[in-house]
Amino acid sequence: MTALSSPEDILSTYDRGAAEFQAQRNRSLFEKPMLDRMLGVTPRNVSPRRLLDLGCGTGAPIATYLAERGMAVTGVDGAKAMLELFAQTLPHASAVHADMRTLDLGVHFDAILAWNSFFHLNPDDQRAMFAVFQRHAAPKASLMFTSGPTAGEVWGHAAGGPVYHSSLDPEEYRSLLAAHDFKVIEYRPEDPSCNLHTIWLARFTG
Repeated sequence: MTALSSPEDILSTYDRGAAEFQAQRNRSLFEKPMLDRMLGVTPRNVSPRRLLDLGCGTGAPIATYLAERGMAVTGVDGAKAMLELFAQTLPHASAVHADMRTLDLGVHFDAILAWNSFFHLNPDDQRAMFAVFQRHAAPKASLMFTSGPTAGEVWGHAAGGPVYHSSLDPEEYRSLLAAHDFKVIEYRPEDPSCNLHTIWLARFTG
């Protein structure tokens, strides 16, 4: 394992490299079809509908797009510099500096999103995150996250440094979702229409 590439190094890597990440982030919004799909299944428990963006990064382009479509956004990031850029991008959103693994806001959300963030956690921390999703889910809330297509660990490069990624087996994700009262709506492994991202979309049934 190369230096600064363990799961515990992720937040410090993004903290140091926030400006570089912001400059290099793909702004083409290739995620739009799946974001629209999530919006389509997100309930209207309240108005405006509430979004919890876990690992929100700088807020562009994803949180910006969802805010423009009327969602009240709460962004959570453990990298302070990333969260500061998020607050600049979306000054009317709520910005929470916290580690998603220990998050307990005491608030329920109509949509929960962990796009290219949850997969930086080690396998055991990913398993524990499903309780975090569950305790923040409003009735019929949508949940969308990205993972790998198969179980394993890989290393990539972002924010000016090496970064760790891991994934569970798809059947384990299905089991964890079911055990925490989420029903899978859609699973797209390495979706060619979404830059080869592997995407899960589920609905809270608890």
